[in-house]
Amino acid sequence: MSKFDKLAVMAKIGTTGMVPVFYHKNIEVCKNVVKACYEGGVRAFEFTNRGDFAHEIFGELVKWADKECPELALGIGSVVDAPTAALYIQLGANFVVGPLFNADIAPVCNRRLVPYCPGCGTVTEIGKAQELGCDLTKLFPGDVYGPNMVKGLKAPMPWSKIMVTGGVAPEKDNLEKWFKAGVYCVGMGSKLFPKEVVAAGDWKYVTDKCRECLDIIAAVR
Repeated sequence: MSKFDKLAVMAKIGTTGMVPVFYHKNIEVCKNVVKACYEGGVRAFEFTNRGDFAHEIFGELVKWADKECPELALGIGSVVDAPTAALYIQLGANFVVGPLFNADIAPVCNRRLVPYCPGCGTVTEIGKAQELGCDLTKLFPGDVYGPNMVKGLKAPMPWSKIMVTGGVAPEKDNLEKWFKAGVYCVGMGSKLFPKEVVAAGDWKYVTDKCRECLDIIAAVR
């Protein structure tokens, strides 16, 4: 069961404006990355469902984070069907993110007041997702659409809360373009966690980079 309800999760995501996105098959690496992000000010973290037995790693990570990172809303990403969403919710996912929009996932999440953030690529998809209770929708892949998509969408639909993932970099110019366009938050993966940094176990780099990004976001909003 999720630790935080939809309102609390949305507040955490909205306040910080950034959701790190990460997967690793080694639970200890995952713990170190999550802790480093948490110490850098992150309060919502997306673990992705991308490897064999990912749900087992996630379950252990939730139990660990409950003690070590008590204010962290740990969510699951790369979810494309309702059974997978249900599995992760049972393991404690505080929010569910997908690369696509599957209408069958929405009622599963809504029943437990768990935010479902589907990946959308058109105004119609975003509108349909909102109709089914998705308060936050993900523009994905962001580098394909660009900030102008967000700006154009919000003109006739100003209530829209958009997360953008893909094409987001931990740099002032990049972050400023997205937030000036009107995004609610950004999701950031490989550019926040370079392979060489993870391999070297340079967790201070991760903490410092998260803190730097959050400072930039606070300044450009």
